[in-house]
Amino acid sequence: MKAKKVAVLIAALIPALASAQSVTLYGVIDTGLEYVNNVGAAKDQVFQMPSLTSTVPSRWGIRGTEDLGAGMKALFWLESGFLPDNGGSSQGGRLFGRQALVGLSGGWGQVALGRQYTMLFWALAEPDMLGPNIFGSGSLDNYIPNTRADNAVSYKGTFGGLTIGATYSFGRDTVNAGPGPAGANCPGENPADHRACREWSAMLKYDAQQWGAAVAYDSLRGGPGAFAGLTSSALTDDRLSVNGYFMAGKAKIGLGWLRRDNKASATPLSDLLYTGVSYPITQALSVDVEAFNLRYHNSSNKAWLFAARSTYAFTKRTSAYITAGYINNGGNLALSVSAQPGTNPSPGGNQLGGMAGLKHIF
Repeated sequence: MKAKKVAVLIAALIPALASAQSVTLYGVIDTGLEYVNNVGAAKDQVFQMPSLTSTVPSRWGIRGTEDLGAGMKALFWLESGFLPDNGGSSQGGRLFGRQALVGLSGGWGQVALGRQYTMLFWALAEPDMLGPNIFGSGSLDNYIPNTRADNAVSYKGTFGGLTIGATYSFGRDTVNAGPGPAGANCPGENPADHRACREWSAMLKYDAQQWGAAVAYDSLRGGPGAFAGLTSSALTDDRLSVNGYFMAGKAKIGLGWLRRDNKASATPLSDLLYTGVSYPITQALSVDVEAFNLRYHNSSNKAWLFAARSTYAFTKRTSAYITAGYINNGGNLALSVSAQPGTNPSPGGNQLGGMAGLKHIF
């Protein structure tokens, strides 16, 4: 009789235990056909299906929380990027290269451990209208869509409209997948050089009903064998971001300034200025337009980038889009209009790109 009562009690508790934890499987696949002209010295034309990003990078993930009581929750987040053109893993072949973290949250904020976004990502999320679009800020600074760090500890808390946050990484990138930031070969955690490959970031952000503003700082430190010239722990690559957005009727307008101080470069100081507009023409049709200006101090190197995107949503999950971009390089710069590697023009060259694609969220 006693055993029967215990069995009944356990059976009654199972639904409560199950409901205490929430797990979500999600993802997005986004791809299309891209055209880029004036590639290389021969001024070739390229038609291709890009792998890295379209309007957003393709990904799938699992995230969940468990209620611990007293207003506190445990959480985890595993997010894997993949290449829709061939099915391979992105972020240098990592299984969960976009995020892999575990943490605790409560009224005081959230603490997390693992591979995760730095605060520069959260600061840029609102004012950069095109975000990780194939033509956009990532074409001028390929770290912007890759603002993540391995071995990181983070804190982020929102109190009313104010959000504060910080990250610290003991070894920012353990994967060798150069020369881009998908894997910068800077594992750190070196007892012989405690500064090697560290990363830290901090953010202060305020969001009101019709506007918002943010300031963030992101610092990458070098180490032996690291890519992008950061081959010593004495070298740093720092970014200061100041930006904001506001609503003008249905239009959302963003603008910002990103100062970079890259000690591994012969021209370390640069400024990236940008402004953009996002406007919903109808419930299904929206348009995003953005302009960028990159200038290096004490150098003739500079670039203007103009990009636009029109999106038609068949449903909340499925949409089609057309996007275009134009870049005008100055000095010896040879930046591509496209974030896809291997499409750069000759130094000082101009370039036009266009893409049509389809995105599905699940």
